Amino acid sequence: MLDKGVVDRIRAQAGNLRYDYFVPVGDDHSILLIDEWESQEAIDRHHQSDMMKEIAELRQKYQLKMKVRRFYDEKEVELNK
Repeated sequence: MLDKGVVDRIRAQAGNLRYDYFVPVGDDHSILLIDEWESQEAIDRHHQSDMMKEIAELRQKYQLKMKVRRFYDEKEVELNK
């Protein structure tokens, strides 16, 4: 992802606030991605971008699995009530 410039292009997308990878201590087989977007619309644009096709190809090539957990800040929850 870094070598192909995908991470930099994702970070440059409109609405991206954060896109960082972490390797958990003692777990060489996992990578934690934390990404943050300014709105649901920004996330939707990201998911429809060509970069998502590249990511899907990399996941398939390296047989990577993905688990998604979504978190909301208190302000966002209050706005959606």
